[in-house]
Amino acid sequence: MLSVHNLNVWYGATEVLRCVSFDVPRGEITALMGGNGAGKSTTLNALSGLVRVRSGTISVDSGRIDNKAPHEIIRGGVSQVPQGRFCWPSMSVYDNIRLGAVTRKDRQAIQSDIDTIWSLFPALKERQRTAAGALSGGQQQMVAIARALMARPRYLLMDEPSHGLAPKVIHEMIELIRSISDRGTTILLVEQNVGVAAALAQQVHILRNGEIALTSEGRSLLRNPQLLESYFGR
Repeated sequence: MLSVHNLNVWYGATEVLRCVSFDVPRGEITALMGGNGAGKSTTLNALSGLVRVRSGTISVDSGRIDNKAPHEIIRGGVSQVPQGRFCWPSMSVYDNIRLGAVTRKDRQAIQSDIDTIWSLFPALKERQRTAAGALSGGQQQMVAIARALMARPRYLLMDEPSHGLAPKVIHEMIELIRSISDRGTTILLVEQNVGVAAALAQQVHILRNGEIALTSEGRSLLRNPQLLESYFGR
């Protein structure tokens, strides 16, 4: 289980996260939601070692990872798909994906994992020598997910994977995330799209002003109009 307890993060003199606590059970998809500036991406970046934690603990399967270096956290089984994809546009699809294994030295297993990636993302296999910058937004998102999977994470952090995608592509992304979960990867999903979170997550934690304001079952989100209006204005 990935466990966050009393997490506090500051940017300079500004408190961004205040006593944030939640669990991500093994084998499940958990969503973190909230309005702009609520602290969602900061939470993921704290879990990934990209921002420092002032106080509180982050544990993965009973081992603490708070304030460890990002490469140590990746080796410990936690990998992040960043918001905005962050593909290297002039590099090929293959080279972008291969970068996800930079902390690994098991060459035969790396090649086996690339073969698995091609089975999960057949459209990327067809374009593996294409510069990533020439891909559609949905395909670039697939590259970012494939790159994160090359680290063999037990826990995959995904920051708004549906952002900027067409409805048809969002549906394909939902099915892909389900497939990754079914293969045994635990997922913490940051999402603004209520429908995506409701379709995927067993548990949803809603952040407001840097604090957990509400926890709900994913399937209950769309049946609670007061919640939707209060937190998302819809």
